[in-house]
Order: sequence, then C-alpha cells, then structure tokens
Amino acid sequence: MGVKTEIETRLQAAFAPRELDVVDDSESHRGHAGYQEGGESHWNVRIVSEKFEGMSRIARHRAVHDALGKDLVGRIHALALKIEA
Repeated sequence: MGVKTEIETRLQAAFAPRELDVVDDSESHRGHAGYQEGGESHWNVRIVSEKFEGMSRIARHRAVHDALGKDLVGRIHALALKIEA
C-alpha cells in the first residue's frame, strides 16, 4: 500500500471527514532536503471534519499526527496540514 492510501485510510477511520484531499507534493521539492526519488516524501493534506469542532489548531494537528501514527509520520519528510471543522 502506498503512503497516500495509508494517509487516506487512517484519516478516514479516525475522523470520517466530509472532505479529504491528500496530495503528493514531492516533485516540487526535487533537489531539496528530504526529497526522495519516486516521491512520497512531501505531502499536503486538507481535511474537513466535525470532529475538529472546538479544538485548537495545535490540538487538531496533534490529533491528525496521532491518527497517522508514528510509523507513518516517521516515513514522511514534510506534512502540510489544513484542518477545518
């Protein structure tokens, strides 16, 4: 299973989002730190879920990182998050 599918699966299970966009942005970082041939190193994620209502920005980010798990986060060089309730 690819990293994109893992991200989508884990976030779907944890937050049942109304909207979820997971974009591999690795190619735009070619030549920069953390870039790896074949991609799957730099990600942009936009997630909208009612489960984020009432949570601070930091709490939302922590919740997403917890849902993804240390094993998956450890394989990602950069993760840009846009989290909305």
